[in-house]
Amino acid sequence: MPVFSEHHESHFTASETVRDVVIGMSDGLTVPFALAAGISGAIASSKIVVTAGIAEVAAGAIAMALGGYLAARTDQEHYRSELAREHREIATIPDAERGEVALILASYGLSGQTLHDAVEMIAREPDQWVNFMMRLELGLDEPDPKRALASGATIGGSYVVGGIVPLVPYMFAPNAGEALVVSAIVTMIALAIFGGVKGALTGIPWLRSAFQTVLIGGVASGVAFGLAKLVQGH
Repeated sequence: MPVFSEHHESHFTASETVRDVVIGMSDGLTVPFALAAGISGAIASSKIVVTAGIAEVAAGAIAMALGGYLAARTDQEHYRSELAREHREIATIPDAERGEVALILASYGLSGQTLHDAVEMIAREPDQWVNFMMRLELGLDEPDPKRALASGATIGGSYVVGGIVPLVPYMFAPNAGEALVVSAIVTMIALAIFGGVKGALTGIPWLRSAFQTVLIGGVASGVAFGLAKLVQGH
C-alpha cells in the first residue's frame, strides 16, 4: 500500500475580493482624474475642480457599489435557479442525468465497470448527485450569501479611495493648471503602486503588473481627458 507524505499547499483564496478592489480602485483613479483634468482646462479655480470631483466620486461610488451588489445578487439567483432545475431533472429524468454523469467521468478516463460503479455511487445520494452536476457539468459553485453586500461595499469603498487621490493636489494648489501636473504624477504613481500590490497578491510579477496598470490607466485617463477637451472645444 503506497504511503503518501503530508503536503501543505498555499493558495490565494481572496480572488473575488481582489477583483472587486481592482474594479473600484482602477475606475476611481482614472475617472475622477479625467474629470478634474478636463475641468482644469476651462476653470482656473482648484476649489471648483475639487467640488465637482467630490460630487463625481460620491455618485460614482454609489453607482459602482450598486452595480457590484446587483451583479452578485444575479449570481446567487442564477445558482438557485440552476440548482432547482438539477433537482427536478434527477427526479424526473434520472436515466438521462446518469448518462450525463457517465460522459463527464469518461472524459476523465473512466470506463467499463469502473465507470458504471462510479456513476451509481454518485447517483446514490441526490444532494451529492446535484452537487456533482452543478460543479462539473455547469461549472457553478455556490455563492457566499454575504457576497452581494461585501462586493458592493468593497467596490464602492475602493472607488472612493482611488477617486480621492487625483483630487488631493487640487486641495493644496489654488491654481487648477498647476495642480493638474501634480495630479497626473500622483495618479500614475498610485496606479503603479496599486498594480504592484495587485500583482504580488495574485502571483503575477509585480513589476509587470505595475507597468500594465499604469499603461492601461494612463491610456484610459488620456482618452477621457481628450474627450473632455474635445467637448469643451465645441
